[in-house]
Amino acid sequence: MAVRRPLKGILSAIGDTPLVEMGCLVPGFDFRLFAKMERFNPGGSVKDRSALAMLQAKILDGGVRPGRTVVIESSSGNLAIGLAQICCYYGIDLICVVDAKTTTQNLAILRAYGARVEVVTDRDPATGEYLPERVRRVRHLLDTLPHAYSPNQYANLRNPAAHENTMREIAEALDGRVDFLFAAAGTFGTLRGCVGYLRAQGLPTRVIAVDAVGSVLFHTTPGRRLIPGHGAAIRPALLDPSLVDDVVHVTDLECIVACRALTRQEGILAGGSSGATIAAVRRFAPRIPAGSTVVAIFPDGGDRYLDTIYSDPWVAEHFGADALQLWQRPIIEDVAWC
Repeated sequence: MAVRRPLKGILSAIGDTPLVEMGCLVPGFDFRLFAKMERFNPGGSVKDRSALAMLQAKILDGGVRPGRTVVIESSSGNLAIGLAQICCYYGIDLICVVDAKTTTQNLAILRAYGARVEVVTDRDPATGEYLPERVRRVRHLLDTLPHAYSPNQYANLRNPAAHENTMREIAEALDGRVDFLFAAAGTFGTLRGCVGYLRAQGLPTRVIAVDAVGSVLFHTTPGRRLIPGHGAAIRPALLDPSLVDDVVHVTDLECIVACRALTRQEGILAGGSSGATIAAVRRFAPRIPAGSTVVAIFPDGGDRYLDTIYSDPWVAEHFGADALQLWQRPIIEDVAWC
């Protein structure tokens, strides 16, 4: 058995997350299904990779200095936590611009790291979403605060570059045999980075983007979304739809049902976008050839969604009391996936 050596500093623990095979989520189909468990990054999500790539290089070259620079970023939660961890480690001031959908757990974690949190409560009049208002608030802070720097996860090429390693870890664990990759679309950093690695290695993996119903990423009709983490109200600069082979749009309720099924059937307490990827796999399953190897990237864990996805009163309030019965039946009888 290989012996793990001690790591130098908590940031060295980012990456090299487990790949776990799942056995009973998609009954009736003959393919192997794996989850890349990004919750095991020290900050709890796949965004640790992006945060480290975008910020550490600026720290090392002197562009961001402890005691002088203030880092400012818009985030629905996970990237903010990744940045907060890094800024805390290096002694750098951080302002996180979040919104009213950010979970109470995420807000508490950010404050525990010493980050200053600004919560946007007004929606953009044109789109009805928070993200445009968050972006405007970041621009205002950058214009008014001296020595301010924004990593800008929506356009920074270091974001996708970080996820070339995510895909490398997956491919190496499976000896290069990855027939289908399902990944949530948001900033498009994870997807773009994974595709970059696949193309550089000449691997024929089909890449399926998992988007939210109501998201504008792939020119669908915008609508209100309750669960953060996948989908977007603004098309980010990193977005390139030509990089993916197909797109599956998942409703909030499908996402909730899949999250609870993951807990019940696999013992995995998954976050919202993780559930979305399983809902997408279930929808796409008839198109997956027998014997295929399928990987779903799970961006975070469910401990940050205890007040929403895993709260019976919250689900009943937003989706009706009948929704509480959906995950008590076998998953094959759950939400109409098509």
